Amino acid sequence: MATASVAFKSREDHRKQMELEEARKAGLAPAEVDEDGKEINPHIPQYMSSAPWYLNAERPSLKHQRKWKSDPNYTKSWYDRGAKIFQADKYRKGACENCGAMTHSAKTCMERPRKLGAKWTSKSIAPDEKIETFELDYEGKRDRWNGYDAASYKHVIERYEARDEARKKYLKDQQLKKLEEKNNNQNEDGVSDDEDNEDALKVDEAKVDESKQMDFAKVEKRVRTTGGGSTGTVRNLRIREDTAKYLLNLDVNSAHYDPKTRSMREDPLPDADPNEKFYAGDNQNRVSGQALEFKQLNIHAWEAFDKGQDVHMQAAPSQAELLHRNFKINKEKLKSHTKDTIMEKYGNAATEETLPRELLLGQSEKEVEYDRAGRIIKGQEISLPKSKYEEDVYINNHTSVWGSWWKDHQWGYKCCQQTVRNSYCTGAAGIEAAEAAADLMKANIARKEANEG
Repeated sequence: MATASVAFKSREDHRKQMELEEARKAGLAPAEVDEDGKEINPHIPQYMSSAPWYLNAERPSLKHQRKWKSDPNYTKSWYDRGAKIFQADKYRKGACENCGAMTHSAKTCMERPRKLGAKWTSKSIAPDEKIETFELDYEGKRDRWNGYDAASYKHVIERYEARDEARKKYLKDQQLKKLEEKNNNQNEDGVSDDEDNEDALKVDEAKVDESKQMDFAKVEKRVRTTGGGSTGTVRNLRIREDTAKYLLNLDVNSAHYDPKTRSMREDPLPDADPNEKFYAGDNQNRVSGQALEFKQLNIHAWEAFDKGQDVHMQAAPSQAELLHRNFKINKEKLKSHTKDTIMEKYGNAATEETLPRELLLGQSEKEVEYDRAGRIIKGQEISLPKSKYEEDVYINNHTSVWGSWWKDHQWGYKCCQQTVRNSYCTGAAGIEAAEAAADLMKANIARKEANEG
């Protein structure tokens, strides 16, 4: 009921307001007055007379339709860069300890750090900077060319004008030189070939200042971000007449092409002649040139960091490269030392030096006796294999090692048949006691089963 009454009341107020507006338009009711006391024309449409909700207008007004006056404190001027206002002769209290200017502190000083600052020497006091505090208006904050000095572009214009002048001078000198050759080298009939001379007078402008014309394929492109970010220079190394990489092999099962990154890692034509292929996949660049060296440098930095060295490829690239270079030198030295040691011990079969006869035929002074079957009877002792663990170490008065006895899936000592690792040896008495205890336990179990049965 409450909701219905509110809705009815709102409809009733709306109806009364519409009747009042119609009466005003017909001249039967006085015009409505705004906040400033001015009458509002009743014929103005409602979408123009009604103020937006965020202005919180309590009564009808046309103030929101008028031009808003800007703040007189706003300005469109810019900072006077590099301007100085006063230069003192001696150090003042509260000034910069480095240069002596009053407009900044030693922490924010842009002067060269002095060995002894102006606070202690009172010499070469820097002038105070001109500090301006003003508030920009809406347009001034968003004007990207605010404070731009057109004279700063003058050096660019002068460079291009100097290049054009050099080209004209070069062309003129070439034409004069060709004309001199034309006058000196005429045909035997006294008639010169005009067409040949005209072609000779044409000078290729590409030879003039080639360093300025090498950016014909330069493309400015945003990299590493989807919506923008850092800009980098990307050169288009493929001309329009070359076939695109994804058109070299139209087989759907050939090398995969990623249209987003424009990359094709595998070779689209693996069976073609390598001397005739223009493109062999993006992976070709990763395993050729300095890319492979850079990859090895990264791997060495990662492995060195894992082993405890303070090496980081991005934080200190020069240090990482120097360590990698020293690592390669030491590796080559160790490799050559190992090679020399092996050659000194076993000799080098690749050399032209003849090996000793006793080494070549395997002869020695050691006497070895064989039987008829070829087995060694005397002269060669059997060498037992050694492990990295300690052998024949007897602890706690044991006469055998741990693991010399096995029973019921348990290891133990053979001397006392105990299965506890750090137990003290009890010898034959311990074995007899263990057997007696086992027999007693079996007898007790049998007697208990007989009584229960």
